Amino acid sequence: MNLLKKLFKQTFIYGLATVLPRVISFFLLPLYTSIFENASGYGQYTNIYSWIAIFNVFLAYGMETAFFRFYHKGENKSTIISTSLISLLCSSLLFLVLALSMKETLAELTNINIDYIKFTSYILVLDALVIIPFALLRAKEKPMKYAFIKIINVVINLSFNVFFLLILPKMAQEGSSGFFNSIYKEGWEIQYIFVSNIIASGLTLLILLPTYFKVSYKFDMGIWKQMLKYAGPVMVAGVAFTVNEVFDKILLIEILPEDIAETQVGIYGACYKLALFMTLFGTAFRMGIEPFFFSHAKTEKPQRTYAQITNYFVILGSIILLGVVVFVEVLGKLFLGSEVYWEGLDIVPIILLGSFCLGIYHNLSVWYKVTDQTKFGAYISSIGALITLIINIGLIPKIGYMASALATLIAYGSMMLLSYYFGRKYYPVPYNMRKIVFYLSVSIVFSALSFYVFHRNLIAGSILLLLFLGLVYKMEGDKLKAIFLQREN
Repeated sequence: MNLLKKLFKQTFIYGLATVLPRVISFFLLPLYTSIFENASGYGQYTNIYSWIAIFNVFLAYGMETAFFRFYHKGENKSTIISTSLISLLCSSLLFLVLALSMKETLAELTNINIDYIKFTSYILVLDALVIIPFALLRAKEKPMKYAFIKIINVVINLSFNVFFLLILPKMAQEGSSGFFNSIYKEGWEIQYIFVSNIIASGLTLLILLPTYFKVSYKFDMGIWKQMLKYAGPVMVAGVAFTVNEVFDKILLIEILPEDIAETQVGIYGACYKLALFMTLFGTAFRMGIEPFFFSHAKTEKPQRTYAQITNYFVILGSIILLGVVVFVEVLGKLFLGSEVYWEGLDIVPIILLGSFCLGIYHNLSVWYKVTDQTKFGAYISSIGALITLIINIGLIPKIGYMASALATLIAYGSMMLLSYYFGRKYYPVPYNMRKIVFYLSVSIVFSALSFYVFHRNLIAGSILLLLFLGLVYKMEGDKLKAIFLQREN
């Protein structure tokens, strides 16, 4: 139980590092949706950051996960750190040179205004340079420092967004000093979002810069090749994951008629954000368990602990699924700044369930990570990406962004089932499938009742949520008390 308590503690802190900054940044959603009132501007923003997400995976090329594996596995940790830092530093600088010299080609490829390519390139490189410093904090189990830096990043980003998008225009209109008038440019909303991001990412790199100076640099070609061999399938899986996560927005831009494409993407992208609560939970849990999986892979019967972790993930995820569905209309009115976005609320339960399936998949994926069979991760996620592409391309012309929501659910659901199937064969974990299926089924049924039968009625939904919480407490209360109230040795 002490191991589980330690895991949940670290997951809670990583959750703060992930959830609190995202919650702070979530307040940017009403800001952006009020500034981009016709939704097309928000659609353009969504398209740009979808491409940033894809390029982020290529610039990381699986080195974060490879670093964890070799850091815990290898004896010469300093060489692994220095080799990883040199690898990402060189590849990032090479990308920057190529991106700035090929702006026209990139603009044509991505449908991004050529004036924005420079900004996106700087953001991508700054984010790539902090991958290993952040991974090192997680590997050394320093979640508090990790959380602090992450929160600082988003507070800075949020502050500059508010300044550039709300305060600066008012100061310029009121005829403030010449300095503020000189830096204000009308119609520069997206550029100001980029500038805010660059400032926040740059300061984050500055805070983590000591990592680069404390290392005794030594590049080990042998270790690097082994890491790349391990990281290659992870990168393929990462690209496939990112296709599942963001490529639907890009396809909506490409497939829908030009006069409505950006507006539809804006509505879809804004409502997609309301599923962020499930995504944040899954991300926080994954960040806590990934180092845990590797560090405890050689302990006695680790599979039993992995099974317990997955059980509690499903229980907590089921509560989040039902809770967000019950309050979806309240959240929509609170965070979507213009009524034009409300028509997309129908996608939220579907995206939520899809994100839940993805979170379960990450828990199930322990088998191919600890057995060094990352190729299966690439296979499974590639199948998910293929499903995403087929459904989007086939159904977007018929049902618009609802096709993208359904594709998300079907792709992640398929990945979850495939990982469970292959995991039973190569690394059996004694999951309590009866309990997992029970909680998942009850949560889905109650969510469907609240959203579709009671038509988002807050009172009816709240009663269903309380019933579910009571059920969880009755069945799991004693076990949860045993974990969290037990003293550590």
